[in-house]
Amino acid sequence: MRTKLSVLAAVGLIALCGMSACTDDKGDTGSSPAGGVRAAGSGKVGVILPDTTTSQRWGTDDPKLLKAAFDAAEVPVDIQNAEGDKAQFQRIADSMIAGGVRVLMTVNLDSATGKVVLDKAKAAGIKTVDYDRLTLNGGADYYVSFDNEAVGKLQGNGLVQCLKEKRYATPLIADLNGSPTDNNATLFKAGYESVLQPRYDDGLYLKGPDQSIADWDNDEAAVVFREMWSQTGKKINGVLAANDGLANAAISVLKQDKMNGKVPVTGQDATVQGLQNILAGDQCMTVYKQIKQEADAAAALAIKLYKGEQPKLGEDDRVKDPESGSYVPAVLLAPKPIFLKDVNSVIADGFVEKKAVCAGRFAPLCTQNGIK
Repeated sequence: MRTKLSVLAAVGLIALCGMSACTDDKGDTGSSPAGGVRAAGSGKVGVILPDTTTSQRWGTDDPKLLKAAFDAAEVPVDIQNAEGDKAQFQRIADSMIAGGVRVLMTVNLDSATGKVVLDKAKAAGIKTVDYDRLTLNGGADYYVSFDNEAVGKLQGNGLVQCLKEKRYATPLIADLNGSPTDNNATLFKAGYESVLQPRYDDGLYLKGPDQSIADWDNDEAAVVFREMWSQTGKKINGVLAANDGLANAAISVLKQDKMNGKVPVTGQDATVQGLQNILAGDQCMTVYKQIKQEADAAAALAIKLYKGEQPKLGEDDRVKDPESGSYVPAVLLAPKPIFLKDVNSVIADGFVEKKAVCAGRFAPLCTQNGIK
């Protein structure tokens, strides 16, 4: 059973808890010095982000938004990034635990590594929050994310809509799934397969190549899709790509045969690159997850835990860990589909800057599409 807290309820939780800062005792943003891990000071909230390559959010959006949230509540926080290195992830966690953080919020690189860290934190009496990704069999105290099956359903329905516009008869569909060690990728796939499988069963669509991309590696995705494209005789008619990075990898291959824009490709994260691909007609849609809502909700929850308070969630606000079978109290937020007509709404929301999306050759495309 998987249930979700409404966006309004999450915002209410934020209002109760306040927001706060990403500065340590010296006033910096918590990034570790080159080549090492800086020890966290006592009595902070520790946050470990996964990498800076698979999505722009981890290197820019989440650190900024979490910093603002903790700053507003005057709660000290140490935010560090594991840079895709599982050993580094554990070293950062060990340092934070040894330094006496009161709350540890993590975005795991995989569940096995994440569980080791959560076990150590729990043994030290530290409250734990899974942020964005559930650590399977990890037993975190709380989980804050988006409704990830809903993300997948939006992608599946988006691809269906774009294929209708292309008027393909029995289109051949390829799947570029996210990392097999990321539970979110599993949920995304469950979502879009719930949309696509009935169409395969009815003979409306043809099931094509289907492969997961380890660690969400965009370079690897380009290699994989090139093989898919070649093996099918360049007959793929639609690509269910699990995020904007994987989508761009597929688009880069399609461009070589001037098939970009002719083959609908989905995405996720509403990145600058993804939005530009939509403006150019190369990507049919993306999924916008209002990361500020997620960061604020997670910070609000962590602030309550930091202050020794009990967060108030409803009895049904929980998710079931598919490995342990246990339930984790959860805040799940609603994602939004973004097509060409919706690009301006993402910019207006302040998630990305117009000057970034509308730079260079994209400037006239922004003007044509009423982006202000």
